[in-house]
Amino acid sequence: MSDFPGWHGTTIIGVRKGGEVVIAGDGQVSLGQTVIKGTARKVRRLSPGGHDIVAGFAGSTADAFTLLERLETKLEAAPGQLQRACVELAKDWRTDKYLQKLEAMLIVTDGRDLYVVTGAGDVLEPEHDVTAIGSGGNYALAAGRALMDGDLSAEDIARRAMAIAADICVYTNGSLTVERLQA
Repeated sequence: MSDFPGWHGTTIIGVRKGGEVVIAGDGQVSLGQTVIKGTARKVRRLSPGGHDIVAGFAGSTADAFTLLERLETKLEAAPGQLQRACVELAKDWRTDKYLQKLEAMLIVTDGRDLYVVTGAGDVLEPEHDVTAIGSGGNYALAAGRALMDGDLSAEDIARRAMAIAADICVYTNGSLTVERLQA
């Protein structure tokens, strides 16, 4: 995002708890100090090969859609193998000259596994069953981790953590898209 000064991303959180995984994302798109849109959908449900996958993205929308299309292709080639598809996507993203220029990050789940995929070639599984990306990601991550020990469901944790991030990060709002998958 360094080539486009003043562009700020979003907040996406993934929470795995009690046999389900929830990915939630805010709807704000900002350019500099201006909110361009408040109801963007940055969390999507994919169904390559009949397998449900949920993905959330932060960064450039066009770049993220390119990555989601590539992920779907990888999943069609390896049905039901989310980790393998994510690793293949990360390898391509790191080595392909076209893909290297893409500026986005993904959180993906199949209801069992939860990964963050980056352009640096990383496929990261969260250590504490909570992960977050985007400009308010650190706020949502801290809030989510603090809420994990209670009796809240994965969805309740994601919603509360996103509300906290929206209160702190000016590039995050309370207009949420929430998708849930069972293990």
